[in-house]
Amino acid sequence: MTLRLILTRHAKSDWDNPLDSDHSRPLSARGVDSAPRIGRWLSGKGYLPGQALVSDATRTRQTWDLIAAELPDAPVPEVDRYLYLAGPDVLLGRLRRATAPCVMLVAHNPGTGEFAAAVLQSPVAHDAFNRYPTCATLVAEFDLPDWSSLDYKTGRAADFIVPRDLD
Repeated sequence: MTLRLILTRHAKSDWDNPLDSDHSRPLSARGVDSAPRIGRWLSGKGYLPGQALVSDATRTRQTWDLIAAELPDAPVPEVDRYLYLAGPDVLLGRLRRATAPCVMLVAHNPGTGEFAAAVLQSPVAHDAFNRYPTCATLVAEFDLPDWSSLDYKTGRAADFIVPRDLD
C-alpha cells in the first residue's frame, strides 16, 4: 500500500506583539496569505489528507484552518500539544499511530525540516528544502502496509513547494 504524508511547517508568524508567548504567536499578514495558497495547491494536485495532525500552537492551528478551508472534505484536525516544537523522533512516533492513507502534519522548525530530511531516501532537489522555510510543504510517499512500519529513509519525495514558488 502507498501511504502519503503532507508535511507542512506553519506559515509565517507575527512577531509584532512582545507580550505574545512563542506558543500563542499568531500568523502575520504574509502567513495569512500563504497558507490558503498552499491549500489551493494541495487541492489542485489532488493531495487531500484524510487525517490532520496539528501542533496546538496558535500559528499551526491557524495555518491548518486556512489550508483546510481550501480542501474538499478536510478532516477535523487532531490538535496535539506534543507536536509543539517536536523533534524528528516525536514526529515519527506520532505518525506511526496515524490511521488514514494520506496524513497531513503541521508543525514547527527545526523539527519539521529535520524530519523531512531524515524520512526521505534522498533529499529534494529544491534550494529551499534544507532551510524548510515557513509554509514549506513536502509530499512524501511510502510503500508500507501501515504507518506503524514508518521509519527513517523509507520515503520518496513526490512533491515539494514553498509559497514563493506560487507567486
